Amino acid sequence: MFTGIVECIGTVASLNPNDETGGTSLVIQDCGDVLSDAKLGDSISINGTCLTYTHLTPTSFTVGISPETLRRTNLSALKPSSPVNLERAVSATTRMGGHFVQGHVDTVANILSTTPDGNSVVLRLQPRDKGVMKYVVEKGYVTLDGASLTVTQVNDAEGWWEIMLIAYTQERVVTAGKKAGEEVNVEVDMVGKYVEKSVRGYFEGLEGKNRIGKGVLEKMVERIVEDRLARRSELKDGMGSL
Repeated sequence: MFTGIVECIGTVASLNPNDETGGTSLVIQDCGDVLSDAKLGDSISINGTCLTYTHLTPTSFTVGISPETLRRTNLSALKPSSPVNLERAVSATTRMGGHFVQGHVDTVANILSTTPDGNSVVLRLQPRDKGVMKYVVEKGYVTLDGASLTVTQVNDAEGWWEIMLIAYTQERVVTAGKKAGEEVNVEVDMVGKYVEKSVRGYFEGLEGKNRIGKGVLEKMVERIVEDRLARRSELKDGMGSL
């Protein structure tokens, strides 16, 4: 578990797609700030991806990357000297400055544009998996490359959202240096997933218990729409009589 507050920026030393184990390994250096209490087997977030220390030195560490992780994240695009966001897993004394982050990347998002706004920068992002849009809400949380950020605008019809990076954050996360066309790792707020599953389970239970042909939730939506249409019709009739 992480908070989405980046502790330091490390540098990729190497990405080996065929190490001695037959898998992919990643070596990060220039990161002593996250190694003072590190132990083999501990978790570390690299650009928002939860990985495990497999080798440690005073200033560098190695992690293994599974094929699933390579497919779902932007880690395969890393090259020697690429900067990466780093955060250690939370401890019992960690302040929750961001939000609950698992380090389980849901998808990647393409940066559509970067627009200056005063001393801040607005990033517009479009996810590869459009299914995550339902979990992205204005003023809600989203994790980009491991950084906890606030959504400032959402356009469900076009499938994008925006976040704003203040000057302080720009100096402390790698996302600020990315340009339009580049990708970021995305993890949506897991609370939304749990709420969705609980609500769906509840209504599906009612559906089975009452043996309703049409879903309870669908009927509720229809009733709300019908009520809105009826009110609109009443309003038009009232205006017509003036």
